[in-house]
Amino acid sequence: MTTATTTQHSASVLFAQALRYENRADPYPCYEQLRSRPVVCMEDGTWLVSGHREISLLLRDPRISADRRNPQQQQIRKSLLVEDPPRHDQLRRLVTEEFVPRVTRMRDHIDALVTGLLDAHMSEQPGQLDVVGDLAYPLPVTVICELLGVPREDERLFGSLARRLTRGLDPVDTQTEEELRELQQARGELIEYLEGLIARHDATDGDDLLSGLMRAQGPDGPMDPVDLRVTLGLLLIAGHETTVNLIANGTLALLRHPDALARLRTDPELATPLVEEVLRYDPPVQMSGRSTLADIDLAGTTIPKGARVRLLLAAANRDPHRFPDPDRFVPDRPDNAHLGFGGGIHYCIGATLARAEAQMALTALARRLESPRLLADPPPYRENAILRGPERLAVSFDRLVPDSRLT
Repeated sequence: MTTATTTQHSASVLFAQALRYENRADPYPCYEQLRSRPVVCMEDGTWLVSGHREISLLLRDPRISADRRNPQQQQIRKSLLVEDPPRHDQLRRLVTEEFVPRVTRMRDHIDALVTGLLDAHMSEQPGQLDVVGDLAYPLPVTVICELLGVPREDERLFGSLARRLTRGLDPVDTQTEEELRELQQARGELIEYLEGLIARHDATDGDDLLSGLMRAQGPDGPMDPVDLRVTLGLLLIAGHETTVNLIANGTLALLRHPDALARLRTDPELATPLVEEVLRYDPPVQMSGRSTLADIDLAGTTIPKGARVRLLLAAANRDPHRFPDPDRFVPDRPDNAHLGFGGGIHYCIGATLARAEAQMALTALARRLESPRLLADPPPYRENAILRGPERLAVSFDRLVPDSRLT
């Protein structure tokens, strides 16, 4: 076996280990070994990039494409998440102009939702809370549905669809035939619902995001019905699934680092850098896919044109060449140029909303839970390897106190 073949085999084995469920609670040792070669080709021809510098360069390189489809899929309409310029830029401009101002106006409402979700469990006696089911999950679902104009009675439907659809982000060879069939069914159900929602929506009177997108005018006019449906589906699914993991991973980090929890309890301004450290230390999105439009020389090797590329964002976020003591959780880490929201033209469009929800949720938990303790460490994790986070996060506490700002 040649040196190149051995390297490809080793990378393939390590990547497969990182994806295995038994390593879901801690894939970082696998990532650390992969970083010994920041750019490497696996046996199936996929290139893995794990270094912070290398991924940062690729995210901003026009020779790399967000489109990972195979040729048989080329006629399928894409979301801006996997579009390239100039079409990506046109769609993103339309969405950003309607999305960002509405998110800014929702901060007080998000805070009130967090308060209400915790108030439902308020007790003077010792109790328990599932941070995922009771807060991290319902908060972003409610926010994105309200933002888009989805009826409240349909929130549960979208929660179910999102869970089924996000499994499809993982590599196909990690999914069973039954899961693939379930994915196709969920996609059909989502398309059917969104088409009905758009048909029923009144763009003239509504102040929600869907109404705004229906009225928005780009250089080529308004979005056509298919683009509108695809964009709406992206915002609904991506708009809350990553935030669920961000809040859950942040809570887990706080409970494992009681000094950081105590600091946040008395200094709510710490929430801003702390959430950035969660995004670096334990990001909700572990990796992203790309393909090359030309040969790219990187880290002493050449990624050929037409290659599939996996950007291991979570590995890069613990690159010791970029972050001192990278395996340590530092809530006020300076110069925290993490890749938790990606980078370049595809930087997460919902980053502002996710940050706001996580900052408010984590601050409220720190302020209101007395003596919180994990009931299982590590907790049970979701099946997903790419959108990685706990399935449940059971926490016991001595008391869940009223919001001190309201007394």
